[in-house]
Amino acid sequence: MSSGLILAMVLAVGIGVSLGLLGGGGTILAVPLLTYVAGFSPKEAIAASMFIIGITSLVSVVPHARRGNVQWRTGFIFGAAAMAGAFGGGLIGSQLPGVVLMVAFGIMMVATALAMIMDRRPQASGGAPRKLPVAKILVEGLVVGLVTGMVGAGGGFLVVPALVLLGGLSMPAAVGTSLLVISMKSFTGLAGYLTEVSIDWGPVLMITVITVIGALLGAAFGKRVPEKALKKAFGYLVLAMGIVVFFQELPAVYGALATLLVIALLGTRRFWRRRELLAS
Repeated sequence: MSSGLILAMVLAVGIGVSLGLLGGGGTILAVPLLTYVAGFSPKEAIAASMFIIGITSLVSVVPHARRGNVQWRTGFIFGAAAMAGAFGGGLIGSQLPGVVLMVAFGIMMVATALAMIMDRRPQASGGAPRKLPVAKILVEGLVVGLVTGMVGAGGGFLVVPALVLLGGLSMPAAVGTSLLVISMKSFTGLAGYLTEVSIDWGPVLMITVITVIGALLGAAFGKRVPEKALKKAFGYLVLAMGIVVFFQELPAVYGALATLLVIALLGTRRFWRRRELLAS
């Protein structure tokens, strides 16, 4: 067993904690971890991450459901549409160069993170669950499935923001529902990749067991964390991993420029927010 694989197994606990606590971020962590630490090729890492995250999400749904944080109707409709999109995305992604997939992955991570960090709308109320129109759920699910299936993401990093920002769900409900969606569609995306990619199942199964343990720990801890803190943590985690991907996949000068651009956007947001507070 290589030192890289051992380190990847240790760090897999963090993948599980992120998934169980935030309802996403698992694949965002898993793909770079399998690629840069465990030594998998980009396509093998993407396919393996779908299996790891699919199993882990399926287990993680249980504690969230017990707390009433899974909206089954929305999750099943969104998940069914996302499964169809994920299979097509997996077929497309298996034909693209690894560097293209990883850079696209990084761009989407940063864009999603900024949307979560900069969102200042009030938290969703704890009243009756909001029922989204079926057509809207289907369209959003299909798009999310296609995109995440292509770049190997379980979907939480797009599903959670979609449910919070567009669907008006509370963060706990979005986390629990996201896990249901991820568990439904990860295996479909994996099927698309397995038409072209083979996986070394031994290390993947070991990492999966460790990730599941981390996810159960994250789900248990999540009920003690305020919703606003969860939302910010999700955004900054995704942002950090997006920047890491840029530096790994692009020449240093472009990675630095991308980082400076992100910092400038955050700085501008803080400036205007401070100005609004002073004016009020």
